Amino acid sequence: MEFDLHMALVILAAAAATFATRIGGYILITRMKSIPPRMEAALNAVPAAVLTTLVAPAFFIGGWESKLALIVALFIGLRFSHTWMLVAAWIVVMTWRHAGGL
Repeated sequence: MEFDLHMALVILAAAAATFATRIGGYILITRMKSIPPRMEAALNAVPAAVLTTLVAPAFFIGGWESKLALIVALFIGLRFSHTWMLVAAWIVVMTWRHAGGL
């Protein structure tokens, strides 16, 4: 493989844009005396949005073991700690795969 200057410049530009957006948000928030309620609500919604972007593709594209594991994890997570939720989902996937996909 040979060095591609164009691709290196694209990667550097993407890195600079990513850094600028991250540092820009930090600078903006630190300069504010107080965070407006709407902005605080938006910032509080970020973890749920990130989790949704990670889980939704696994549910819709994954196999039946993924769908069942996510449903089990949902119900276990409503009642017990995150550790038990992960253990339950792992057991579902491993049992499904060990049984040959039923």
